[in-house]
Amino acid sequence: MELNPIIATDTSLKQVEDERSNGTISKFLGGVNHTFRKLIFRVISSRPIPEHIAFILDGNRRFAKKWKLTEGAGHKAGFFALMAVLKYCYEIGVKYVTIYAFSLDNFNRRPDEVQYVMDLMQEKIEGFLNELTLINQYGVRVMFIGDLDRLYEPVRIAAEKAMEATAKNSRTYLLVCVAYTSSHEIPRAIYEACQEKSEATSIRIMNGNMNTDINHGGQSMIKVVDLEKHMYMGVAPDPDILVRSSGETRLSNFLLWQTTNCFLYSPKALWPEMGFWQVVWGILEFQKNYQYYEKKKKQA
Repeated sequence: MELNPIIATDTSLKQVEDERSNGTISKFLGGVNHTFRKLIFRVISSRPIPEHIAFILDGNRRFAKKWKLTEGAGHKAGFFALMAVLKYCYEIGVKYVTIYAFSLDNFNRRPDEVQYVMDLMQEKIEGFLNELTLINQYGVRVMFIGDLDRLYEPVRIAAEKAMEATAKNSRTYLLVCVAYTSSHEIPRAIYEACQEKSEATSIRIMNGNMNTDINHGGQSMIKVVDLEKHMYMGVAPDPDILVRSSGETRLSNFLLWQTTNCFLYSPKALWPEMGFWQVVWGILEFQKNYQYYEKKKKQA
């Protein structure tokens, strides 16, 4: 079932939620238009398919305002859209999907809004855990990325359970960036890389190898590979496409390091309005520009 954007009241949104609540994740990789999607995806698959797509989920509050819903209803509608978008990505063969679920900066929003999003996040993660049989069947590994200590404790505990429960899966990945910003990720990676080099140098000196750095080309210098090893996002390849819904073109402190040679796609649809055709069009645009971006990657 697709989310109908023409939702004028919280009551109608509740009806949509009720219809989807019985097996929301069970419908994760299914759908009434499965045959049609397979045909479209077969055509698209004749050209390169992105390995990794990242999403900035923008427009939940504007969607709520547009349809005269409460702000919380906008976030719930956004969750429905996320389930559909994930389904389409995995069906077409995208291995990694990253979503920007909650920025560190979002903690500065009104306390009631932060609490609502945390409660919703906990609810959906726990609902996800109830469908582990199907999730494991399709090999989805869930990883929460960011400063997880900043999450409210019930959310952090639920996230840890989800990661543990799916840790053995490796066919597809869902990376959920929470309590994350690039301006936090990059300095943290630099600090940890310096700490690692410092400890290694200290060990060499204690072992009497004080000239090791000189004899081996300055091994104590920090290199790009050292930083990337300590990045939160070091668990996945760099995104091929970064999607920001609602027509916005700002990166908003998201994956600044990883998107140097990434195709940026900004559909006009608000996040709860995102669906099949937005995913298809984004991949077609990526394919159209594929040679250009591959050339840029080789020159980097």
